[in-house]
Amino acid sequence: MISLTRTSCQLLKRSAIAMARRPMVLRLPSSARFVSTSANKLNPKSIVSTYSDGPVSLKFTPEHEWVSIHPDGTTFVGITTYAADALGDATYIEVPSDLLNEQVTKGDTIGSVESVKSASDIYSPVDGEITDVNDALEDKPAMINEDPMGDGWIAKIKAQDGFKGDELLSEEEYVKLLEDAEDEQ
Repeated sequence: MISLTRTSCQLLKRSAIAMARRPMVLRLPSSARFVSTSANKLNPKSIVSTYSDGPVSLKFTPEHEWVSIHPDGTTFVGITTYAADALGDATYIEVPSDLLNEQVTKGDTIGSVESVKSASDIYSPVDGEITDVNDALEDKPAMINEDPMGDGWIAKIKAQDGFKGDELLSEEEYVKLLEDAEDEQ
């Protein structure tokens, strides 16, 4: 049997209230700490890492998405470990099957994640063409919790020529964003 202290109960209650008031904002209890760890690394055995032989760049967005950028301009998009943890157990993932082989613009909604706690839209972090989607997520949404930075990828987008990802966040910038948000709580 798990025994919760009064402080733990208050933290859980505050987190639940915050999630109910702002379902699109991802928050964890204030006791959580975010540092540069393997949680911010791609799964080296997943296609998001092994798609090409060249160097893979990993970038992040303020909306808690990650982007693996391959030398040929192919990018894989998914939600960060932080987002997966904050959303809780995923119950439904909408992958952008209807946008397959279509052009998207940075900021376009390309899918959504629904969970026991909340729902959140997924935005395209790049301009380009959606060339593949992770259909396995529709049958097994828990993959996004089990391996958010690997087999839980959502879409593969062929970025427009010249895309380098410079406008996206580095791992250090993303961790700082999380720490700053934590300080505001």
